[in-house]
Amino acid sequence: MSDTYDLIVIGGGPGGYVAAIRGAQLGLKTACIEMRETLGGTCLNVGCIPSKALLESSHHYFRAKHEFAGHGISFSDLSFNLADMIKRKNEVVSGMTGGVEFLFKKNKVTWLKGIGSLVKPGLVKVTAKDGTAVDYVGKNIMIATGSEPIAIPAAPFDHELICDSTDALNWSSVPKHLVVVGGGVIGLEMASIWSRLGAKVTVLEALDKILGPMDRGISTALQKILEKEGITFELSTLLESTKIKGASVGLTAKKDGKTVEFEADKVLVAVGRRPYTERLGLLDAGVELDARGRVKIDTHFKTNVPGIYAIGDAVQGPMLAHKAEEEGIAASEGIAGKAGHVNYEAIPGVVYTWPEVASVGATEEDLKAKDVKYKKGQFNFRANGRAKAMGDSEGFVKVLADEKTDRLLGVHIIGPNASELIGEVAIAFEFGASAEDLARAVHAHPTLTEAIKEASLGVDGRMIHS
Repeated sequence: MSDTYDLIVIGGGPGGYVAAIRGAQLGLKTACIEMRETLGGTCLNVGCIPSKALLESSHHYFRAKHEFAGHGISFSDLSFNLADMIKRKNEVVSGMTGGVEFLFKKNKVTWLKGIGSLVKPGLVKVTAKDGTAVDYVGKNIMIATGSEPIAIPAAPFDHELICDSTDALNWSSVPKHLVVVGGGVIGLEMASIWSRLGAKVTVLEALDKILGPMDRGISTALQKILEKEGITFELSTLLESTKIKGASVGLTAKKDGKTVEFEADKVLVAVGRRPYTERLGLLDAGVELDARGRVKIDTHFKTNVPGIYAIGDAVQGPMLAHKAEEEGIAASEGIAGKAGHVNYEAIPGVVYTWPEVASVGATEEDLKAKDVKYKKGQFNFRANGRAKAMGDSEGFVKVLADEKTDRLLGVHIIGPNASELIGEVAIAFEFGASAEDLARAVHAHPTLTEAIKEASLGVDGRMIHS
C-alpha cells in the first residue's frame, strides 16, 4: 500500500482538477489520477481550449477576407498558414495544461499518473503506462472521468477519413468537402472553422433543427447566418451507411423517406458524447449506473456506495466544463463539511460560432410544453450602437419572464460576444432577478449589454430604441 488520502479524484479534467484543488484548499490530503500525459482532460487538451483557439484564428482570417474592407482596411495578398494555426493552438493548450500542473504543486495536490479504477470501496488502483499498478487508499473517492465521442455503426472511425472532433483539430490540410454528421455544438463549431478556411461544408442533422435543445428561434436564426457564410444544412437527414472509396467517403442517408447520397474527403462524426464510465470497476464496487451509463448520485453527489462521489459528464445533466467545475467544488466542499451547492437553473450554455449563441434558463418551447404563462421581450443588435460600430449587428436578445411575477425564466442571445454577455444574465438568475431588475440596471453606453437591457424593457412593452 503506497499511501492514504482523504480524497482521491479519478480524472484530471475541469471537474476533477478543480475538485482536487478545492479539496486541498479545505485541508484534505488530495490526489488526482489522470491517464493523459498532461492535465486538463478533454476540455483543455482536445476540446474547449484548442477548438476556441482555432475558431479565433479562423475568424480573424474570415473577417480579414470578407469584412475588413468595410472598415477601410484592404490587403494586397491575404493568405493563411494552417501549420502555424495548429502550432499556435498547441501552444495555447500547452500553456493551459502546464498551468494546471503548476496549480497542483501550489496547492499540494498529488498527481497520480495512470489509469484509475476501483478495486473496492475505499481502494483505487492506478495502472501506469508501463503496466505497473499501485493501490491507494481513499477515504473519499470522486469519479470525474468526463466523456468521450459517441461512435455510430453507420460511420465507424478510422481517424483518417472518418474522424472525431479530436482528429478535426489536427488536420494538416483543408478538406475540399467536409461532411459533418450532427448539427449540435461541436459539429457547428468545427464546421465553422473549416468553412472559414475554404472547405465546402455539409451538415447532416437527424432532427428538424440544429442545436436540438436550444431555443428554436435562435437555432433558426443561426442556421440562416451560417448558410449565408456557405455552410449547407440537410435537416431531418439520418445517416445510414458510409463507404470508403480510396481517398474519399461515400455517405448514404434517408431524408423525408428518400435515399440521398453524399461524397466527401473528410467526415466528422459529432453526434454527441457519452460518459466515460467503463473500465473503472464501478459495477464491481457496487456503484449504480443508469441506462445511459451515467453514475447515479443524490443531490450531494453521493453514489449509493458510501465514500464514493461522482460529478461532471459522468453524471446526469449538461456536458459542460463549467457545470463540472461547479459540481467538483460543491462535492469537495461537502466532503469537507461545508455546504456546497450548484444552481442548475443558472448554468449558461454557449456555442462559439460567429455570431455566438448563449442562453440561460428555459426556452419558449419548454415553457409552452409546461403550460407556463410568460412574457417576452426581443431586441435586435442592428439597433444597438456598439454592434453597428463593430460591423457585427446580426442577431438578437430574447428575454422570457413569468407573466405574473416578472421573474426571469429564460434569456437567449445570438450575436457578437454572446458568450461574455450571458455572464450578466447568469448572475441575475443566481439572485432570482426579474426582467425589471435587468431593465432598471444602468448599462454603459455604447455597449452590447444594452441589448439585454432593451430586451428586458421589451418584456413590459417599453423598449426605447426599437
